[in-house]
Amino acid sequence: MALYSKFPTEELSKSPMGTYLIKRVSILVMVVALLSIRGADSRKARILESFEYMAISCREHSASITDFGGVGDGQTSNTKAFQSAIDQLSQYALDGGAQLYVPAGKWLTGSINLTSSHFTLYLHQDAVLLASQDETEYPVIKPLPSYGRGRDAPNGRFTSFIFGTNLTDVIVTGENGTIDGQGVVWWQNFHKGKLKYTRPYLIEIMFSTNIQISNLTLLNSPSWNVHPVYSSNILVQGITIIAPVTSPNTDGINPDSCTNTRIEDCYIVSGDDCVAIKSGWDEYGIAFGMPTKQLIIRRLTCISPYSATIALGSEMSGGIEDVRAEDITAVHTESGVRIKTAIGRGGYVKNVYVERMTMHTMKWVFWMTGNYGSHADKNYDPNALPVIQGINYRDMVAENVSMAARLEGISGDPFTGICISNVTIGMAAKAKKVPWTCTDVEGITSGVTPRPCDLLADQEPEKQTTCDFPVESLPIDMVEFKRCTYILK
Repeated sequence: MALYSKFPTEELSKSPMGTYLIKRVSILVMVVALLSIRGADSRKARILESFEYMAISCREHSASITDFGGVGDGQTSNTKAFQSAIDQLSQYALDGGAQLYVPAGKWLTGSINLTSSHFTLYLHQDAVLLASQDETEYPVIKPLPSYGRGRDAPNGRFTSFIFGTNLTDVIVTGENGTIDGQGVVWWQNFHKGKLKYTRPYLIEIMFSTNIQISNLTLLNSPSWNVHPVYSSNILVQGITIIAPVTSPNTDGINPDSCTNTRIEDCYIVSGDDCVAIKSGWDEYGIAFGMPTKQLIIRRLTCISPYSATIALGSEMSGGIEDVRAEDITAVHTESGVRIKTAIGRGGYVKNVYVERMTMHTMKWVFWMTGNYGSHADKNYDPNALPVIQGINYRDMVAENVSMAARLEGISGDPFTGICISNVTIGMAAKAKKVPWTCTDVEGITSGVTPRPCDLLADQEPEKQTTCDFPVESLPIDMVEFKRCTYILK
């Protein structure tokens, strides 16, 4: 500032050269001032950049994984660094919450246990979390109580890659950063029958509330990708899920015994159902008695040649109700909407609503199965019959379809209240001669092509009806997002 004061600015400003000198001196003063500030206090961190995102909660405190010794070279194990970071940041759970930032790089790690509420895990757009392929990095835990056993083996299960239980207000998000499950070894061991325990899922949150999973790319999960279970108030948004279409059980998003869930704007390519709605298995699910209800699925794009776009079941013994799906695109999937159940499941699937679905190249558009089998053990109750009722499909278009529908209820326990309206199905050149097969089902259709089966007779023009879709909003649609801004140092 002293340098600048030596110049008679009023006189200099009267000439073009004077104006030029004033500008040059001003710039010089600014540079000198900045250098002086940096030199005076070299302990102050240099501000590199800032970022912002939308979330259900913002945090008062933030740290980088590098602050805890993390190394993003793709080879160094960061398991201890992540656990140390989460343990230390947990002290802020009741003081505005904390965020753990994962910068650009490849971060190899075993299971990450989110032990703190009011916590955010944030991935930079060039950050890749690499899941360790070492089984010892995934502690073995008990089977889910509503399943009674593991799905891959009768014993327990490996902890999921990102795991949390009994949490409130937890966010896993980023700038479309990547979580790579490196599932090939797990898939190989599954096919060879070498697994003593059920494979880890990529993200699993249990017994928790107010959960956001958003703006991430999930690759090559060992098994299911996103599994909220026994939880409520869940948002899954902007997720891209990719796995080989032949990979075993790589379901996309599986809400399981959850209430008030919203899944939207997701793109899924997988070896199993893109969205699978569940609530427990046989006698274990019946005893646990926690349904999945108040579920919204919207703006989903799915590719899964051997499975369904949206599946309900087969583990649905705790019940499934009030499911709303809209604006769904399915390309080269085995089926559009599938309900899977069996004698011994008990439970129910009721009040399901699907509208505005576009499908290209399908084996079946609609598939309901009452003989799915696959029991947890031999102790299931053969008198536990599932109730399937109030299934509504409307405003759909499909092309290149092998068979319009395969609807198989249970003898003595028909699936009832089926309604299908304003649906046009273009059959493939080598389609089945009989486009609809129906047994033990009851309901109506209206404006459906090709002509449905007699058990779902198409209404006369003067009696044409539109199937139901609720107009009232669910609580999860009332969630308001905040704009969170952070300055990285």
